Amino acid sequence: MQAASLIIKQQRDRLSPSETRVADFILSEPNPISQMSVGELARRVGVSEPTVIRLCRRLGYKGFRDFKDALLTRVTSSNTVLHREISTSDSLQLAAAKVLESCARSLLDVSSISQNLPFETAAERLRSASHIVFAGLGASGLVAQDAVHKFFRLGIPCRSAVDTPTILQSASIARHGETFVFVSQTGEWPELIQALKQCKDQGASTIALTRSDSALAVAADMVFACDVDEDTHLYTPMNSRLVALAILDAIQVSLAIALGEPAETNLRASKSTLNQHIQTNASVAS
Repeated sequence: MQAASLIIKQQRDRLSPSETRVADFILSEPNPISQMSVGELARRVGVSEPTVIRLCRRLGYKGFRDFKDALLTRVTSSNTVLHREISTSDSLQLAAAKVLESCARSLLDVSSISQNLPFETAAERLRSASHIVFAGLGASGLVAQDAVHKFFRLGIPCRSAVDTPTILQSASIARHGETFVFVSQTGEWPELIQALKQCKDQGASTIALTRSDSALAVAADMVFACDVDEDTHLYTPMNSRLVALAILDAIQVSLAIALGEPAETNLRASKSTLNQHIQTNASVAS
């Protein structure tokens, strides 16, 4: 269900009023849908059967049966033992299996909605950016730093801001032509929201990798939804961090393609310099 719900959330603002009623019903009652016919669902919501079918196609499915099959797969898989929270009573093997299966599922969920994420728009925005700032706190700060390590090789100046004072100060001097990429698992940190709004007020573009229903997502110019269900009460967020890393990798590749030959030249130069450095050190060591 998670992938279907992400698609619905991404497309909800583009739906007609009748389609929105169906979508909201699906989000609130996912389990019964898998047992309904298209006619039963239409009568339950109070819309026509063509409206239900039109919604399914708008969400990227061939029809109601295709959508229902995908929904049934998600509902079933979400009830497996590997999707339960990790317990201290778990064996080490079971705990490890839960982590790996949950991470794999999260990446598959994002992959299934990739056609609804604004990769092309983001690539064009970043392509014309004079400077890129990746901002995040805690584990999201590590994601921001990893992004800088990859994006700078394309030849666009970029840096990270991973503590509150740096993020707020960076926002205070944001300028038109710059793009700020905010990474947040919850999307509710007041400091990040304040910084993002200040960036916008001063003419900078803003991109958020966060939960689609968060305050940060609402405030951003562009959103890559990271709606990942995970228990963060005791353990550091894992799935959301992996999803954010994967999305940023995809954005970087999209940007490299959009930039064309200049990006290819920069990537080759960067790789060549690194190889020369490794070879030089190897010669000295021998």
